[in-house]
Amino acid sequence: MRRYYRFFTAGYFVVVLGLLPFQAMAQPNHDPVELAQNAGVIGEVRVEGTQRIEPDTVRSYLLLNTGDPFDASKIDGSLKSLFSTGLFADVSLRRQGDALVVNVVENPVINRIAFEGNDEVESSDLESEISLRPRVIYTRTKVQNDVKRILSIYRSSGRFATAVEPKVIQLPQNRIDLVFEINEGDLTEIRSIRFVGNREFSDGRLRGVIRTRETRWWRLLSSDDKYDPDRMTFDRELLRRFYLTDGFADFRVVSAVAELTPDRKDFFLTFTVDEGKRYQFGKVDIEARLRDLKKEDIAEILEFEQGDWYDIEEVNDAINDLTNKVGELGYAFVDVRPRINRNRKDKKIDVIFEINEGPRVFVERIDIVGNVRTQDKVIRREFRLVEGDAFNSAKLRRSRQRIQNLAFFESVGVKRQPGSAPDKTVLKVDVEEKSTGQLNFGAGFSTTNGILGDIGIIERNFLGKGQQVSLSLTIASLQSEIDFSFTEPFFLGREIRAGFDIFHVSKDLQDFSSFETEATGFGLRGGYKITEDLRQDWNYTFKVSKVSSVSTTASTLIQSAVGNSTTSLIGHSISYDKLDSAISPKSGYIIQMGNAIAGLGGSIGFIKNSVKSFKYFRIADQWVLKFGGRAGYIFGLGEDVAVLDRFFIGGDSLRGFESRGVGPRDIQTDDALGGEWMYTGTMQLSFPLGLPDEFGVGGRTFTDIGSSGKLSPTTSAVRDSGSLRMSAGFGLTWTSPFGPVGVDAAVPLIKEDFDITENIRFNFGSRF
Repeated sequence: MRRYYRFFTAGYFVVVLGLLPFQAMAQPNHDPVELAQNAGVIGEVRVEGTQRIEPDTVRSYLLLNTGDPFDASKIDGSLKSLFSTGLFADVSLRRQGDALVVNVVENPVINRIAFEGNDEVESSDLESEISLRPRVIYTRTKVQNDVKRILSIYRSSGRFATAVEPKVIQLPQNRIDLVFEINEGDLTEIRSIRFVGNREFSDGRLRGVIRTRETRWWRLLSSDDKYDPDRMTFDRELLRRFYLTDGFADFRVVSAVAELTPDRKDFFLTFTVDEGKRYQFGKVDIEARLRDLKKEDIAEILEFEQGDWYDIEEVNDAINDLTNKVGELGYAFVDVRPRINRNRKDKKIDVIFEINEGPRVFVERIDIVGNVRTQDKVIRREFRLVEGDAFNSAKLRRSRQRIQNLAFFESVGVKRQPGSAPDKTVLKVDVEEKSTGQLNFGAGFSTTNGILGDIGIIERNFLGKGQQVSLSLTIASLQSEIDFSFTEPFFLGREIRAGFDIFHVSKDLQDFSSFETEATGFGLRGGYKITEDLRQDWNYTFKVSKVSSVSTTASTLIQSAVGNSTTSLIGHSISYDKLDSAISPKSGYIIQMGNAIAGLGGSIGFIKNSVKSFKYFRIADQWVLKFGGRAGYIFGLGEDVAVLDRFFIGGDSLRGFESRGVGPRDIQTDDALGGEWMYTGTMQLSFPLGLPDEFGVGGRTFTDIGSSGKLSPTTSAVRDSGSLRMSAGFGLTWTSPFGPVGVDAAVPLIKEDFDITENIRFNFGSRF
């Protein structure tokens, strides 16, 4: 559109006005000043160029009507008003005699929108993002905005080389087809991630901390090696948390820069960091300012002391633990705040926990939104607060964590909102659900079971009730199993985890004990937490076992076990778990004791006792020391203990010896017969190998001890020393794209002549 404006000085304007003939004032003109020359009254408003739009509609946007004087400011305002509607590609106003002529060029109407060249993104996804639609007025501004939206979609998936060109196809009746021609280009990958300013930790170690990864061939199924500015912001926070948990209280990320190569194919990421000094805990104390609350009653809650490296996570955990402990002592309104004093000269941080009376605020209501499938009660029962309780920020944080631990939701947000009174608050829980079904296929190899494959179906939120249902099938050369399982996490409306299992297991033990066995049965189980760390579990199992395929040359003790037997067993265990992680612990400990009695029905009777305990120490970054062991004892009730119920050690439980390689053994056949008692112990140091963390390779060195013995009835045909065995070795673990791979090499240091040793143990498995 073209508009011509002429500007005159005031004196020149007067001269020209006197010289110009009247006809010159009637020529096409866009200038509102010239339109208002020889100001008079508008006798007619004439609209030209309309096709779909009614002339009266055009007149409705004008600021002048018939009978109004020609006013320069209103003419200018009318011009702007018409353009702002978005209905017109061009607008001009001119005076013709006493008529105001409005000439318009209408914007076309979109008949159809199409996308070409989009292989990676569905057309439906692009349509949902753009603002233009069929039968909508076309404007260049809207098209430009939609091009930006399309580019943002591709950039979020790592394609920064994408180009989008809109094409217009003219149709009759002022209609068009709009085509977005897309050249998706190649994925924009991350060629290198570099760190500047890091002295304490290597680049490789810090690459393992952040979420973004350098592009490698094995990351075919991952998007972490594609540039994402939001993920890079998250990486800054991950770096900050990492340093703050290792004593670097002054740490900051100075800058995080992403540089795109000129060919727009790769990114170079550079994080500039300032590590600062490393601090230790200085004075650690508690100031209790509540009546009758003594510091001595809660001091044991603190798990760190003066001289330990400063760890912000330990401080946060202490706040939660102190809040819960004081609440258990009967104080409903508690506010625990750490007072931190940083001594940069001595590199010490004093932490004083102030315990004050908190504001008297009560929970009026808990609102839950976003749960389409999951029932409200599944979320509410995870809350440590209920309507009417005194508000407690620590319990609120714990409630949010418990909801996240359900693994039913992509995100969980909990906000406080004002209630109906100043002393009341409303808690709003906003969740975003995710898929909770899972289909697993597996393949692998282990020294114990040989080549194996498995398939499993799991639904963790069955019918939205939080129940878990699973069916799994494992087929291996030495062991096969089918198992159906159902678990109700809140049995009878209480925090009791209960469920049942139906199973069938077959084992080929010809290479170890010259027999094969099958077991079919079911199990009932239930467990509950006594405290956050102390848990008690009960179970009942009934199974029918069969020993078959026994050679005539097998041990007489094994031949006597041929046939069927039934077991009715009640078991109990209690565990105290203070590990920092159930999957990959680096600190803390766990103690567990269990008892089982068989004989209340069935043909088998025994009492079985077991205990295990493990302790983990993080002695340096990625260096973890583990030691502990387990022990067990079984004795028959009025009969000898059957071969299927005895203890067998070796393999994973005592490296350097084959599975069932240690314990009583038949002199003639070398069959493993199992023992009535056993113990194993281990000391293991896990450490990095100096390779980049993204390789996922770690090393370990270990020493194992153990033994098993005592066999009833005693016979001279059995070798049973019960002596100590010991081995030492090293191992590697690789978290490969195809699953975890583990290799252990061990040498027996103390053994018996009849033991069966195994120097290399290999495990490989994957689920996908």
